[in-house]
Amino acid sequence: MKTDRFWRYATLAPAVLLFLLLTILPLFNLLALSFNDIEWVDREAVWEWVGLRNYVQLFSDTLFRAGIINTILFAVVAVAFQMVLGFWLALLTSRVTRLKIFYRTVFILPILVPGIIIGAIWKLMYSYDFGVLNQAILWLGGNPVDWLGNPNLALMSVVIVDVWHWTPFCFLLMLASLESLPQDIFEAAEVDGARNWQVLRFLILPLMMPAIIVTFIFRMILAFKVFDEVYLLTGGGPGTSTEVISFTIYRRFFTEDQAGYGSAMSLATIIVIASMIIAASRFAARKEPNA
Repeated sequence: MKTDRFWRYATLAPAVLLFLLLTILPLFNLLALSFNDIEWVDREAVWEWVGLRNYVQLFSDTLFRAGIINTILFAVVAVAFQMVLGFWLALLTSRVTRLKIFYRTVFILPILVPGIIIGAIWKLMYSYDFGVLNQAILWLGGNPVDWLGNPNLALMSVVIVDVWHWTPFCFLLMLASLESLPQDIFEAAEVDGARNWQVLRFLILPLMMPAIIVTFIFRMILAFKVFDEVYLLTGGGPGTSTEVISFTIYRRFFTEDQAGYGSAMSLATIIVIASMIIAASRFAARKEPNA
Protein backbone atom coordinates (compact mmCIF):
# COMPACT_ATOMS: atom_id res chain seq x y z
CA MET A 1 0.00 0.00 0.00
CA LYS A 2 2.78 2.43 0.86
CA THR A 3 4.50 1.69 -2.44
CA ASP A 4 1.28 2.34 -4.37
CA ARG A 5 0.75 5.59 -2.50
CA PHE A 6 4.31 6.70 -3.20
CA TRP A 7 4.00 6.08 -6.93
CA ARG A 8 0.62 7.78 -7.00
CA TYR A 9 2.09 10.93 -5.49
CA ALA A 10 5.23 10.64 -7.60
CA THR A 11 3.25 10.52 -10.85
CA LEU A 12 1.04 13.43 -9.76
CA ALA A 13 3.96 15.61 -8.67
CA PRO A 14 4.99 16.82 -12.18
CA ALA A 15 1.44 17.83 -13.01
CA VAL A 16 1.05 19.64 -9.69
CA LEU A 17 4.36 21.41 -10.17
CA LEU A 18 3.39 22.47 -13.69
CA PHE A 19 0.07 23.76 -12.35
CA LEU A 20 1.85 25.81 -9.71
CA LEU A 21 4.26 27.27 -12.23
CA LEU A 22 1.63 28.19 -14.81
CA THR A 23 -1.21 29.26 -12.49
CA ILE A 24 -0.25 30.09 -8.93
CA LEU A 25 2.93 32.03 -9.67
CA PRO A 26 1.28 34.31 -12.28
CA LEU A 27 -1.52 34.98 -9.79
CA PHE A 28 0.98 36.01 -7.13
CA ASN A 29 2.72 38.21 -9.67
CA LEU A 30 -0.63 39.77 -10.59
CA LEU A 31 -1.34 40.37 -6.90
CA ALA A 32 2.02 42.08 -6.44
CA LEU A 33 1.45 44.25 -9.50
CA SER A 34 -1.95 45.37 -8.21
CA PHE A 35 -0.34 47.12 -5.22
CA ASN A 36 2.11 49.06 -7.37
CA ASP A 37 2.34 51.54 -10.20
CA ILE A 38 4.67 50.36 -12.96
CA GLU A 39 6.66 52.74 -15.12
CA TRP A 40 9.23 51.91 -17.77
CA VAL A 41 12.54 53.77 -17.46
CA ASP A 42 15.38 52.86 -19.82
CA ARG A 43 13.60 49.60 -20.71
CA GLU A 44 13.35 48.59 -17.05
CA ALA A 45 10.21 48.32 -14.94
CA VAL A 46 10.19 50.69 -11.98
CA TRP A 47 7.78 49.63 -9.24
CA GLU A 48 6.19 52.24 -6.96
CA TRP A 49 4.23 50.97 -3.97
CA VAL A 50 0.74 52.51 -3.82
CA GLY A 51 -1.02 50.12 -1.44
CA LEU A 52 -4.77 49.85 -1.96
CA ARG A 53 -5.02 52.92 -4.18
CA ASN A 54 -5.64 50.88 -7.34
CA TYR A 55 -8.49 49.00 -5.66
CA VAL A 56 -10.05 52.17 -4.27
CA GLN A 57 -9.90 53.73 -7.74
CA LEU A 58 -12.10 50.94 -9.10
CA PHE A 59 -15.14 52.35 -7.29
CA SER A 60 -14.87 55.71 -9.07
CA ASP A 61 -13.92 54.39 -12.52
CA THR A 62 -16.92 54.93 -14.80
CA LEU A 63 -15.39 52.78 -17.54
CA PHE A 64 -14.91 49.89 -15.12
CA ARG A 65 -18.49 50.30 -13.90
CA ALA A 66 -19.80 50.26 -17.47
CA GLY A 67 -17.68 47.18 -18.18
CA ILE A 68 -19.08 45.32 -15.18
CA ILE A 69 -22.70 46.18 -16.01
CA ASN A 70 -22.34 45.32 -19.70
CA THR A 71 -20.48 42.09 -18.93
CA ILE A 72 -23.15 40.90 -16.49
CA LEU A 73 -25.92 41.83 -18.94
CA PHE A 74 -24.08 40.19 -21.82
CA ALA A 75 -23.33 37.01 -19.88
CA VAL A 76 -26.84 36.57 -18.46
CA VAL A 77 -28.67 37.18 -21.75
CA ALA A 78 -26.25 35.27 -23.99
CA VAL A 79 -25.90 32.23 -21.71
CA ALA A 80 -29.66 32.06 -21.12
CA PHE A 81 -30.34 31.88 -24.86
CA GLN A 82 -27.50 29.40 -25.38
CA MET A 83 -28.73 27.10 -22.62
CA VAL A 84 -32.32 27.09 -23.88
CA LEU A 85 -31.35 26.64 -27.54
CA GLY A 86 -28.70 24.02 -26.73
CA PHE A 87 -31.16 22.02 -24.62
CA TRP A 88 -33.86 22.28 -27.28
CA LEU A 89 -31.51 21.16 -30.06
CA ALA A 90 -30.28 18.27 -27.90
CA LEU A 91 -33.88 17.11 -27.35
CA LEU A 92 -34.65 17.29 -31.06
CA THR A 93 -31.44 15.56 -32.12
CA SER A 94 -31.80 12.76 -29.58
CA ARG A 95 -35.10 11.77 -31.19
CA VAL A 96 -33.80 11.78 -34.76
CA THR A 97 -33.06 8.36 -36.22
CA ARG A 98 -32.18 9.26 -39.82
CA LEU A 99 -29.30 11.62 -40.72
CA LYS A 100 -28.36 11.94 -37.05
CA ILE A 101 -24.66 12.42 -37.82
CA PHE A 102 -25.47 15.08 -40.42
CA TYR A 103 -27.60 17.16 -38.05
CA ARG A 104 -25.03 16.98 -35.26
CA THR A 105 -22.26 18.04 -37.62
CA VAL A 106 -24.27 21.02 -38.85
CA PHE A 107 -25.10 22.15 -35.31
CA ILE A 108 -21.48 22.13 -34.12
CA LEU A 109 -20.01 23.94 -37.15
CA PRO A 110 -20.11 27.47 -35.62
CA ILE A 111 -17.89 26.48 -32.69
CA LEU A 112 -15.23 25.24 -35.12
CA VAL A 113 -14.85 28.62 -36.84
CA PRO A 114 -11.96 30.81 -35.54
CA GLY A 115 -13.02 33.98 -33.74
CA ILE A 116 -11.27 36.31 -36.21
CA ILE A 117 -13.28 34.82 -39.08
CA ILE A 118 -16.52 35.06 -37.11
CA GLY A 119 -15.85 38.74 -36.42
CA ALA A 120 -15.16 39.45 -40.09
CA ILE A 121 -18.23 37.54 -41.31
CA TRP A 122 -20.66 39.13 -38.89
CA LYS A 123 -19.24 42.61 -39.34
CA LEU A 124 -19.97 42.29 -43.05
CA MET A 125 -23.45 40.94 -42.31
CA TYR A 126 -24.12 43.86 -39.93
CA SER A 127 -22.83 46.48 -42.40
CA TYR A 128 -25.22 49.41 -42.71
CA ASP A 129 -24.62 49.94 -46.43
CA PHE A 130 -24.28 46.46 -47.92
CA GLY A 131 -24.84 43.95 -45.11
CA VAL A 132 -27.07 40.99 -45.88
CA LEU A 133 -29.35 41.78 -42.92
CA ASN A 134 -30.09 45.30 -44.10
CA GLN A 135 -30.46 44.10 -47.66
CA ALA A 136 -33.14 41.68 -46.46
CA ILE A 137 -34.87 44.49 -44.55
CA LEU A 138 -34.82 46.71 -47.65
CA TRP A 139 -36.21 43.87 -49.74
CA LEU A 140 -39.08 43.57 -47.25
CA GLY A 141 -39.75 47.32 -47.53
CA GLY A 142 -38.15 48.47 -44.27
CA ASN A 143 -35.37 50.90 -43.44
CA PRO A 144 -31.76 49.81 -42.84
CA VAL A 145 -30.64 49.39 -39.23
CA ASP A 146 -27.32 50.54 -37.76
CA TRP A 147 -26.70 47.31 -35.89
CA LEU A 148 -23.25 48.18 -34.53
CA GLY A 149 -23.48 51.97 -34.45
CA ASN A 150 -26.70 52.31 -32.46
CA PRO A 151 -26.00 52.31 -28.68
CA ASN A 152 -29.35 50.64 -28.06
CA LEU A 153 -28.64 47.76 -30.46
CA ALA A 154 -24.87 47.27 -30.38
CA LEU A 155 -24.67 45.06 -27.28
CA MET A 156 -27.56 42.89 -28.40
CA SER A 157 -25.92 42.53 -31.81
CA VAL A 158 -22.80 41.18 -30.10
CA VAL A 159 -24.99 38.87 -28.00
CA ILE A 160 -26.50 37.43 -31.18
CA VAL A 161 -23.04 36.62 -32.52
CA ASP A 162 -22.05 34.98 -29.23
CA VAL A 163 -25.24 32.92 -29.17
CA TRP A 164 -24.59 31.73 -32.71
CA HIS A 165 -20.98 30.90 -31.86
CA TRP A 166 -21.39 29.13 -28.50
CA THR A 167 -24.79 27.44 -28.62
CA PRO A 168 -23.07 24.33 -30.11
CA PHE A 169 -20.98 24.06 -26.93
CA CYS A 170 -24.14 23.86 -24.81
CA PHE A 171 -25.71 21.53 -27.36
CA LEU A 172 -22.84 19.03 -27.16
CA LEU A 173 -22.80 18.89 -23.36
CA MET A 174 -26.58 18.65 -23.14
CA LEU A 175 -26.72 15.93 -25.78
CA ALA A 176 -24.03 13.88 -24.04
CA SER A 177 -25.92 14.12 -20.76
CA LEU A 178 -29.27 13.35 -22.38
CA GLU A 179 -28.00 10.24 -24.12
CA SER A 180 -26.42 8.95 -20.90
CA LEU A 181 -29.76 8.85 -19.07
CA PRO A 182 -31.11 5.33 -18.33
CA GLN A 183 -33.75 4.35 -20.87
CA ASP A 184 -35.70 2.06 -18.57
CA ILE A 185 -37.24 4.97 -16.67
CA PHE A 186 -38.58 6.42 -19.91
CA GLU A 187 -40.03 3.06 -20.88
CA ALA A 188 -41.71 2.84 -17.47
CA ALA A 189 -43.09 6.38 -17.87
CA GLU A 190 -44.48 5.44 -21.29
CA VAL A 191 -46.16 2.37 -19.83
CA ASP A 192 -47.69 4.54 -17.08
CA GLY A 193 -49.09 6.89 -19.71
CA ALA A 194 -46.93 9.91 -18.93
CA ARG A 195 -47.13 12.73 -21.46
CA ASN A 196 -44.14 14.34 -23.12
CA TRP A 197 -44.24 17.46 -20.95
CA GLN A 198 -44.47 15.31 -17.81
CA VAL A 199 -41.45 13.27 -18.87
CA LEU A 200 -39.57 16.49 -19.55
CA ARG A 201 -40.50 18.13 -16.26
CA PHE A 202 -40.32 15.21 -13.83
CA LEU A 203 -37.65 12.99 -15.41
CA ILE A 204 -35.37 14.70 -17.91
CA LEU A 205 -34.87 18.05 -16.16
CA PRO A 206 -34.20 16.65 -12.64
CA LEU A 207 -31.80 14.00 -13.95
CA MET A 208 -29.97 16.47 -16.18
CA MET A 209 -29.78 19.26 -13.59
CA PRO A 210 -26.13 18.57 -12.59
CA ALA A 211 -25.07 18.62 -16.26
CA ILE A 212 -27.13 21.76 -16.88
CA ILE A 213 -25.46 23.55 -13.98
CA VAL A 214 -21.97 22.47 -15.07
CA THR A 215 -22.70 23.71 -18.60
CA PHE A 216 -23.99 26.97 -17.15
CA ILE A 217 -20.82 27.43 -15.08
CA PHE A 218 -18.53 26.83 -18.05
CA ARG A 219 -20.45 29.20 -20.27
CA MET A 220 -20.67 31.93 -17.64
CA ILE A 221 -16.90 31.78 -17.14
CA LEU A 222 -16.30 32.08 -20.88
CA ALA A 223 -18.96 34.79 -21.25
CA PHE A 224 -17.32 36.90 -18.54
CA LYS A 225 -14.06 36.66 -20.48
CA VAL A 226 -15.55 37.72 -23.83
CA PHE A 227 -13.11 39.87 -25.76
CA ASP A 228 -12.60 38.93 -29.41
CA GLU A 229 -16.18 39.50 -30.51
CA VAL A 230 -16.31 42.96 -28.91
CA TYR A 231 -12.86 43.88 -30.19
CA LEU A 232 -13.63 42.83 -33.76
CA LEU A 233 -17.20 44.11 -34.04
CA THR A 234 -17.45 47.34 -32.02
CA GLY A 235 -14.20 48.08 -30.18
CA GLY A 236 -16.27 48.76 -27.06
CA GLY A 237 -18.39 51.42 -28.74
CA PRO A 238 -20.40 53.32 -29.59
CA GLY A 239 -19.49 55.16 -26.40
CA THR A 240 -19.44 52.54 -23.66
CA SER A 241 -22.47 50.57 -24.89
CA THR A 242 -20.44 47.40 -25.55
CA GLU A 243 -17.61 48.00 -23.10
CA VAL A 244 -17.00 44.68 -21.31
CA ILE A 245 -14.60 44.06 -18.46
CA SER A 246 -12.06 42.12 -20.52
CA PHE A 247 -11.86 44.98 -23.01
CA THR A 248 -11.50 47.48 -20.16
CA ILE A 249 -8.60 45.50 -18.72
CA TYR A 250 -7.05 45.39 -22.19
CA ARG A 251 -7.29 49.18 -22.42
CA ARG A 252 -5.62 49.67 -19.04
CA PHE A 253 -2.81 47.21 -19.70
CA PHE A 254 -1.89 47.82 -23.33
CA THR A 255 -3.41 51.12 -24.43
CA GLU A 256 -2.91 53.24 -21.31
CA ASP A 257 0.09 51.30 -19.90
CA GLN A 258 -1.42 51.03 -16.38
CA ALA A 259 -0.21 47.59 -15.43
CA GLY A 260 -0.85 48.01 -11.72
CA TYR A 261 -4.37 49.30 -12.11
CA GLY A 262 -5.12 46.69 -14.79
CA SER A 263 -3.93 43.98 -12.39
CA ALA A 264 -6.34 45.23 -9.72
CA MET A 265 -9.15 45.04 -12.27
CA SER A 266 -8.11 41.52 -13.23
CA LEU A 267 -8.10 40.29 -9.64
CA ALA A 268 -11.48 41.87 -8.94
CA THR A 269 -12.86 40.06 -12.00
CA ILE A 270 -11.28 36.77 -10.90
CA ILE A 271 -12.90 37.11 -7.47
CA VAL A 272 -16.33 37.71 -9.03
CA ILE A 273 -16.01 34.69 -11.34
CA ALA A 274 -14.66 32.46 -8.54
CA SER A 275 -17.59 33.45 -6.30
CA MET A 276 -20.00 32.49 -9.05
CA ILE A 277 -18.30 29.12 -9.52
CA ILE A 278 -18.44 28.35 -5.79
CA ALA A 279 -22.10 29.35 -5.52
CA ALA A 280 -23.09 27.36 -8.61
CA SER A 281 -21.09 24.32 -7.45
CA ARG A 282 -22.85 24.30 -4.08
CA PHE A 283 -26.19 24.64 -5.80
CA ALA A 284 -25.29 21.73 -8.10
CA ALA A 285 -24.32 19.59 -5.11
CA ARG A 286 -27.74 20.14 -3.57
CA LYS A 287 -29.42 19.20 -6.84
CA GLU A 288 -27.68 15.84 -7.14
CA PRO A 289 -30.28 13.08 -7.46
CA ASN A 290 -28.77 11.13 -4.55
CA ALA A 291 -28.31 14.22 -2.34
